[in-house]
Amino acid sequence: MPLLSTLVDTFNDNVIGPDWGNAYGGVTETGGRARIPCIAGQYAGYQTAKTWTLAGSSAYLQVPLAAAANGGTVEVQTVFSIITTTAGTNLAFNINTVAGTMRCESNVAYFDGAATSLTYNATTHAWLRIRETGGNVLWDTSTDGSSWTNRRTLATPAWVTAATDTCALDLWSYRNNGTTNYAEFDNVNTSASSASTYFGSAALTADGAQTAAATRSIIIAAGVSAESGLAVASVQSAQASAALSGSSELSAQTDAVDTDDLTIQYSEPRGGWTVSQPWI
Repeated sequence: MPLLSTLVDTFNDNVIGPDWGNAYGGVTETGGRARIPCIAGQYAGYQTAKTWTLAGSSAYLQVPLAAAANGGTVEVQTVFSIITTTAGTNLAFNINTVAGTMRCESNVAYFDGAATSLTYNATTHAWLRIRETGGNVLWDTSTDGSSWTNRRTLATPAWVTAATDTCALDLWSYRNNGTTNYAEFDNVNTSASSASTYFGSAALTADGAQTAAATRSIIIAAGVSAESGLAVASVQSAQASAALSGSSELSAQTDAVDTDDLTIQYSEPRGGWTVSQPWI
């Protein structure tokens, strides 16, 4: 049971996506928008298959350009509608730039005699939303796709809850006469504000380029009391004693006298000697 709120398209790839398989009348995806020609006596539109559910869900989008009157005398329409398998039964925002109005419609047989009619303002009504919740259908408008103003509330028609997997989104345009132009739709179920833009500064010289990267920062307040303490990491040191001992040996080397070639002779003492034994 795909809810309409899960249908998302930014139209940024300039290719009509598969969700719009029932598109008709020469529509294109141009400049990141769904562009719908507004041709005298012809209908054109972006339309999905009838496989979606509105009950308990919603659909919203941006209307950057409603088809201008351009010589039209009765109706030049730019329409955001949710349709079902019963022809002429639908919920819609219908902008008519000839009359300068926007109607919040719950049509049966292509008509709603109790529709809420507003003076159309391209800025005030830049974003449109239809939703079903709590037993009611609501038509809302927004300047930015974020803050919404309710324009009409109606008890949920029986077909809305019965049309499980049989609803379609139909974005169309038509003029009875005048010069051909076009309407544009954008950002189905996705707000332009959901994309964040960050700016960075960079100093550039004639000899080179520098890329600036954006930096996010968070400032956190902290209170410090007079009794706050600072923790100091301790440093452990160890001392060890060591006893050193050493021993040494001294040796003396004498040159031995070779007595092998000496002959000792014994004789009587000579004068001037004091003679003792054994010479006495």
